[in-house]
Amino acid sequence: MSVSPTLPAHLRPALLADAAADESSLRRFLQGLPGVDPVGVESRAAALATRSIKSTAKLRAIDLAISMVDLTTLEGSDTPGKVRTLAAKARRPDPGFPDTPTVAAVCVYPDMVAVAAAELAGTGVGIASVATAFPSGRSSLEVKLADTALAIEAGATEIDMVIDRGAFLAGNYGKVFDEIRAIKAACGSTRLKVILETGELATYDNVRRASFLAMLAGGDFIKTSTGKIAPAATLPVIHVMLQAVHDWYALTGDRVAVKPAGGIRNTKDALRYLVAVREVAGPEWLDPFLFRFGASSLLNDLLMQRRTQTDGHYSGPNYVTVD
Repeated sequence: MSVSPTLPAHLRPALLADAAADESSLRRFLQGLPGVDPVGVESRAAALATRSIKSTAKLRAIDLAISMVDLTTLEGSDTPGKVRTLAAKARRPDPGFPDTPTVAAVCVYPDMVAVAAAELAGTGVGIASVATAFPSGRSSLEVKLADTALAIEAGATEIDMVIDRGAFLAGNYGKVFDEIRAIKAACGSTRLKVILETGELATYDNVRRASFLAMLAGGDFIKTSTGKIAPAATLPVIHVMLQAVHDWYALTGDRVAVKPAGGIRNTKDALRYLVAVREVAGPEWLDPFLFRFGASSLLNDLLMQRRTQTDGHYSGPNYVTVD
């Protein structure tokens, strides 16, 4: 699934600049990407999922997974108290084991950013906020920019935006590109995660095109899902996205991060994703700067399995705080 492996290196920057020049060039570039072999990608994902991680390597992998979690609450019933509790867990995931890593970030709605920011000041834990008419993405650009500005002014260090899937599926790639580029400009130094909502994109080819579209427009992350649509993250889809960032790096020398979100609830699944990261994108992506898990309940299982590794016996949910 590599992109134009025979393309001369000196032509690659020009190709990407031309791709973003106008709607027809963008369409030609995206539709000219090599197709994804569904059987091949699903077979490879299934094969890599059978790999196991043993002993001390498993504890290191669990710690790495904890450090990659964007601890998330995105419910209409969210309250300041709930966000404060989540922030406390982010700072100190397992008080009984103070060497447990902190999570990467807490992810909340824009109106809860100030609460999370106050609780996490000086901890190094990021403040991520969904924006741009989450989860549908169906609003005007003016509203999306205002939503983004609200979150950043309140203290967000990362913005998780959603693309307009209707525009993408209608082939209106230029609209999606322009919106991502405008939101990225509004973000400034704030990192931008572009949510593709892969469960609505229908095909692996669309996932690949949407991934490249997001990277062409300046996204710092490509993210699978809002967590509100099924299916959310799946291993084959993540393989496609990891291959896309690997190919992007080969084309540009820039590393774009990846975030699966939704449906990853246990340690076994998280470790399968880490194996995929290493084997498809490369070991450089095994870092919270370049890979995240969008999750809430996943952290609980990681903490229980971590206690199992350190204590030598299984620890149940009574030993960790359960959301």
